[in-house]
Amino acid sequence: MKPAEFVGLLFLARDVAHSTHLNTRSYAKHVALQGFYEGVIDLADKFAEAYQGYHGLIGPITVPAAKKTSNIVEFLQGQVEDIEAGRYKVCDRDNTAIQNIIDEIVGHYYASLYKLRFLA
Repeated sequence: MKPAEFVGLLFLARDVAHSTHLNTRSYAKHVALQGFYEGVIDLADKFAEAYQGYHGLIGPITVPAAKKTSNIVEFLQGQVEDIEAGRYKVCDRDNTAIQNIIDEIVGHYYASLYKLRFLA
């Protein structure tokens, strides 16, 4: 996964979470999803800026098509698994500052999944 693809994946998560946020009848789910989509965009910016500060511009960012699912928990779980599987393709393991930001992104996904699974 290239860095621009990684950021595009996070943008997709924002879009899907925001759409689900606007269409849920559960207040707890509504709030959890708002926290997710607002936080994931801040983390996407943090990643892109740090990456570009170290490696140079990442180029155009495209948002991939969403995998067909009506279950936001399954969608976010699949994304975080993809992130963890591809993190060392995005940047080297030794680039700890940027890997730390990826850790923050993964943590944000898991905290949001907790809220969606057990509090919504």
